[in-house]
Parts: sequence; C-alpha cells; structure tokens
Amino acid sequence: MPSLIDIRRRIRSVKNTQQITKAMKMVSAAKLRRAQERVIAARPYNAMMRRMLSNLAAAVRGLDAVEGHPLLARREEKTIQLVLLTSDRGLAGSFNSNLIKAAQKFIAEHPGRRVLIETLGRKGRDFFRKRASVSGELTGVKAPQYSDAREVANRIIERYERGEIDSVYVICNTFKSVISQELVVNQVLPVELPADAAPVDYIFEEPPEVLLSMLLPQFVEGQLFRAMLESTAAEHAARMTAMDAATTNASDVIDKLTLYMNRVRQASITKEIIEIVSGAAALE
Repeated sequence: MPSLIDIRRRIRSVKNTQQITKAMKMVSAAKLRRAQERVIAARPYNAMMRRMLSNLAAAVRGLDAVEGHPLLARREEKTIQLVLLTSDRGLAGSFNSNLIKAAQKFIAEHPGRRVLIETLGRKGRDFFRKRASVSGELTGVKAPQYSDAREVANRIIERYERGEIDSVYVICNTFKSVISQELVVNQVLPVELPADAAPVDYIFEEPPEVLLSMLLPQFVEGQLFRAMLESTAAEHAARMTAMDAATTNASDVIDKLTLYMNRVRQASITKEIIEIVSGAAALE
C-alpha cells in the first residue's frame, strides 16, 4: 500500500499536469478562433474561382489549345502524387493517426501503382519517411501563408507537366465545428472542368484560353491553400477538445486519489487509536 507521502506526491503531479492541459486548451482556443476566421474568409474566394473556371470552360469548350493544356491532360495513373496534411505536434487526439491511416488505405487501394507522398507536417513525414516514397516535405508552418501553398503547388505542377506524375490527390481534415472534423480525399490534378456549364456573355480583355491558362495554376494553389487553412483549424479544434478531455480526466483522477488518501489516513488514525487503547488496556 502506498504511503500518504506517495499519494500526496501523485496528487501534486496530476494537478501540475492538469494546469498544463488547461493552459494548452486555452491557447488552442485562441488559435482556433483566428484559424476559423481565415477559413471562413478563404471559402468565398475558392467558390468564386471555381465558378469563374466553370464560366471560362463554357466559353472555350472545344478549342484545341485548351484541350491540350498540360494541367488538363488525363493519363493512365501509373504514378500518383499524394499530398498529406498532418500537424507538426501531437496531443491532438486521433487527428494525425486518422490521416496516416487514410493515407495507408489510399496506398493499399492502388496496388501496382507508384504513390509519391508530399508531406505537409512533421508527423506525416516522420511516419512515412521509411515506409513510403516521400517526394518532398514542408514543416514548421504555424500559420499557413499563400506563399507556402504556392511553393508546394509549383513543385507538383512542374512534376505533372513533365509527366513524372499522372494525378494528384490531397488528404486532409476539413473544419466543420469545434467537435467535428471531416477527413476528405480530393483530386487536384488533372483539373476537372465542369462539362455542363452554360456559356456566359463575358467581354474578355484577353482571349479566354489565355485567361484559363493563367487561372489553372492559381486554382491549384488556391485548392492547396484552402486545404492548409482547413487542416490548421481542424488541428486546433482537435487539440482543444483533447486537452479539455484531459483536464476533465485529471479532475477525476485527483478526486479518486483524494478519496483514497483520506481512506488511508483514516485507516492509519484508526490503527493508532486501537494501538493506544490496547496498550492502555494492557497496563490495567
């Protein structure tokens, strides 16, 4: 049976841990608010870009210059580029493990094909470093900037245009709410232009096919940037939820240890009283 000193030391240790988890919860809550604002601000831009591409696709449908654009070229998927967005730090519940399992499932569902992994986040990089072909990495990004997405997008676009890869998929968590994050797998390349878009009577300063060639790389960059923003917000939400659960569990552990300590102390007092009474009875 542990002594009272051991139990008190254990209670003090749990209280210290509880203070840390509570502070991490508050920090994640503050970061989540800012990340959520950035996600909400980026969603209309992505929707407008998609609508603009749809209108341009209707205006240039059937042109040879468009049909042969490198980012629209469809090839047999022999080499697949997978962009995996994880976090740099842990303590976020099942946030990273679910993403890694989804990436492993994706690889298993494409047998006989080479899958290159572009890792955005230290957790994914560390896991797949010796388990798969890692084509590139990006770590240490606390608040994603558009330049970060452009850097990754440029590398991927160059490989796709050179024919080194045949398709690009992104695996990430999207932010739904504080307690809900949705894991999604989206195809980024080749770009899928809507086939049923109705022509819009635009007045173009540049030929439509030239505008489309300019917008396609920006569309890929925008897709990656939004995925990074969504993943960051989902990470902070998952960490806040995990730290809240850890703080609650610490309170339960403290209550149980305190109750156990009181029982041990009561048993010790009762034992001492019995020894005193027995000694007094023996003297009589």
